[in-house]
Amino acid sequence: MQVPYRKPGKYSQMKQDPMLTQAKAQELKEKLERLKNYTRPKAAEEVRRLAELGDFSENVEYQLAKGRLRGINNSILTIEHQINNAEIIPSPDTANIVQIGHTVTITTGGKDKKYLILGSSETDPTKGIISHISPLGAALLGKKIGDSIQIKSAEKEINYTIVNIE
Repeated sequence: MQVPYRKPGKYSQMKQDPMLTQAKAQELKEKLERLKNYTRPKAAEEVRRLAELGDFSENVEYQLAKGRLRGINNSILTIEHQINNAEIIPSPDTANIVQIGHTVTITTGGKDKKYLILGSSETDPTKGIISHISPLGAALLGKKIGDSIQIKSAEKEINYTIVNIE
């Protein structure tokens, strides 16, 4: 079965952000272990069982099982690459300059918001975790308490003031 060629999209050629927390790296290692020791052998056994049924050209279950096994192998390669190239985010040295790993409290329009700055693979804006390469995260890096930053959006310019760094 041939995989269809798809023209690379805008984000497909971007390098993956290697910044990970120790907890995320451990989570990836556990997922890799699970894929290698449980999921892949189970999928390979299913392919082996379906191959014994005969004609490969009309054996849809076999084709689907092979596709699942290819997906599992691709996931293993992706996670191994991510682990091998990971840069663990160290505990921030000082709390007077914003660095990756800090929780920053900012105020805008009289409202305080807290953001934890991490790598892009761990972001969750709904929980207040932003990437160091996001517009806000990048603008905050290197700033001190009391500094103001401006972020331009499509419609307006928003001013933020750093209140606290943890």
